[in-house]
Amino acid sequence: MFFPETRLRRLRMNPILRNMLTQTKVEVSDLVMPLFVCPGNNVKNPINSMPGNYQMSVDNIVTECKILIDKGINAVLLFGIPETKDEHGLYATHDDAIVQRAIKQIKKEISNIFVIADICNCEYTTHGHCGTIIDGDVDNDSTLVTLSEQAISFARVGADMLAPSDMMDGRVANIRAALDKNGYYKIPIMSYSAKYASAFYVPFREAAESAPKFGDRKTYQMNPANADEAIREVELDIQEGADIVMIKPALSYLDVIRRTKDTFNIPIAAYNVSGEFAMVKAAAANGWIDEKRIVTEILTSIKRAGADIIITYHAKDFADYK
Repeated sequence: MFFPETRLRRLRMNPILRNMLTQTKVEVSDLVMPLFVCPGNNVKNPINSMPGNYQMSVDNIVTECKILIDKGINAVLLFGIPETKDEHGLYATHDDAIVQRAIKQIKKEISNIFVIADICNCEYTTHGHCGTIIDGDVDNDSTLVTLSEQAISFARVGADMLAPSDMMDGRVANIRAALDKNGYYKIPIMSYSAKYASAFYVPFREAAESAPKFGDRKTYQMNPANADEAIREVELDIQEGADIVMIKPALSYLDVIRRTKDTFNIPIAAYNVSGEFAMVKAAAANGWIDEKRIVTEILTSIKRAGADIIITYHAKDFADYK
């Protein structure tokens, strides 16, 4: 049948019916809140380009986690701003490093929270790149050693899941082997499988103090123009033992999320990154958009594309909307 017998607007007239027929619903339980841990006590440094987000000392991170739990957000992704840096990021492999201290304290005080530890070296190296530099570029295989040691340390102090974000070839297999060898076979890996060399990361680099001191990350992060390559990266990570694969950023790569969902029977995470967040906040501050409607639409689009888990700096605001 065609118009006038068929009128799809009939299904939109009543708000109760519209809600019943809503295909994609974002729940607070779908969301992961990223947090930035820094040294000190009672520290809460505002991140200028990410309103409402802070570099927080361990005591304030624990307080923030309790607030998130009360709002129904039961998962956090931790990034560290360390006291010291070196050429290789070795500080991140120590059980008393900043993120490890946060994990231990969170787990000591909160029982019903899921703690994800980001695995990368960019915050911990003097040069700001994601691994050991040899001949002017990140050396893949020597970096794998550091990443695996970092993974074991996070597992030892109580992380619930590990999220390697470095984009080194073979890191999932090496981390999985190291975890299993040391008895941590129950800990899942959420791999940043298709992480693009994106301009949307700039506010994060302020937050994590991780901007590269020279060059860029295009030799290891993906070309934004490539989608077929993303599917290859995801497939390799699955073969190497990833339990969840991630697409980052989310909004400019909804097509990649959808293709990944259609191609592989595996849980998918998407990272609604700092630049995406900052643009919304800036426009809302100028009165140009309805922030609540925009955020809800953005998160719905990410889930509609196929993401099961959404990592987003909007998590706390979205919980308040509900």
